Amino acid sequence: MVGETVITVVGNLTDDPELRLTPSGDPVAHFTVASTPRTFDRQSNEWRDAETLFLRCSVWRQEAEHAAESLSRGTRVIVQGRLRQRTYETREGEKRTVIELEADEIGPSLRFAAVTVTKPPHTGVPAGARGGPRPPAEDPFTRPGGEQPVPAAGGRHAPREEADPF
Repeated sequence: MVGETVITVVGNLTDDPELRLTPSGDPVAHFTVASTPRTFDRQSNEWRDAETLFLRCSVWRQEAEHAAESLSRGTRVIVQGRLRQRTYETREGEKRTVIELEADEIGPSLRFAAVTVTKPPHTGVPAGARGGPRPPAEDPFTRPGGEQPVPAAGGRHAPREEADPF
């Protein structure tokens, strides 16, 4: 949305994502990402770690379930989302303010690991349930499994016939 602060954080999970249900039954997963910037010191010819940022994150609905099933402590992740500031009161009556990342996208980093991606079966959550665009009901390009139709021969996207170079 306009005016929101969108950031991308790359780091390691400090613990397994914690999956809970809201009173209305919506799943939400909470986790913390530790991100430590590194710089190369040319004088000493070695890498130096800066101060680690610990950022509390949350992810909702089906994506929360996927994160809890797929990610674990130590996994290097890439998280993109919107910063949220929240104020609450402790049991002692002190007011506290925290800044959290409400994740829109989360996935494992492939820089130091290989993963196998599996698409779960459709659960009935309509496309665009998180506010994204919805495909038209009669969209000819939407098929189960995300497959796209192959254009007919001679169609706009059909491969061109090349002249024999010999």
